[in-house]
Amino acid sequence: MSEEKLQLYDGRQVRSVWDDLREEWWFSVVDVIGVLTEQLDTRHAAKYWSVLKMRLKKEGSELTTNCSQLKMQSADGKKYKTDAMTVEQILRLVQSVPSKKAEPFKLWLAKVGNERINETIDPELAMNRAMETYLKKGYSEEWIRQRLMSIKVRNDLTNEWRNRGVKKGLEYAILTDEISKAWSGMTTKEYKNYKGLKKENLRDNMSDLELVLTMLSEATTTEIEKQQNPKTFEEHKDAAKSGGEAAGIARKAVEERTGRKVITSNNAERLNPMKDLLEGLAEEE
Repeated sequence: MSEEKLQLYDGRQVRSVWDDLREEWWFSVVDVIGVLTEQLDTRHAAKYWSVLKMRLKKEGSELTTNCSQLKMQSADGKKYKTDAMTVEQILRLVQSVPSKKAEPFKLWLAKVGNERINETIDPELAMNRAMETYLKKGYSEEWIRQRLMSIKVRNDLTNEWRNRGVKKGLEYAILTDEISKAWSGMTTKEYKNYKGLKKENLRDNMSDLELVLTMLSEATTTEIEKQQNPKTFEEHKDAAKSGGEAAGIARKAVEERTGRKVITSNNAERLNPMKDLLEGLAEEE
């Protein structure tokens, strides 16, 4: 755990810890329960959570089993182990909390679920939703078009990997890092750290040139995969490195001609994660 923060919602504190290894925010369950159920203090919130845990176990929910215990600073200044959950787990927890403050999130989750089902039927809806989301965040239409194109380029590459037996997850991540290192000189995690990012999407924080070169590296890798037809994972790594190197050559050419570095530490404006979760979603209702 690399960083601990105190998030505020409706004047109440919600302790959170950033897990640098898993790249996840973890939130104090007791604090979230206290906010949603308007408990008088931490003691009452802890008692409520104790009762709710027993009910969840009886219902067969694995939520309490998957809950982690992390050290967080208490009111006395000392750190104690406390139940903590990721954003996804917190959203699941909200569904089991009968309160007025939890109701808007339940409605939001139902709305999101319906939208995703419709998007599987008509994928164009997902593209339209992405466009609207980026516009609301203040991105230019030109940048958004490039970002949506980058999604297509990435999907073309992952489809190629999947069809050739590359395993989603760790192997995708390794190959992506090979591409990234070859063109930018950094792994994905190093790149995110350079921009001061945590959970945020790296590509959403790229400049036009960074995004274009990322697309070039992945589109080139896709073409190399098709031409060379790699059979082993090492051959896939070689293809990824070659694709990244092609974009790396382009990056150096741009820098030589402009006299400026392509890779920048600049990033898009970031939102407070818990504030966005507890306030932003509620405002949609």
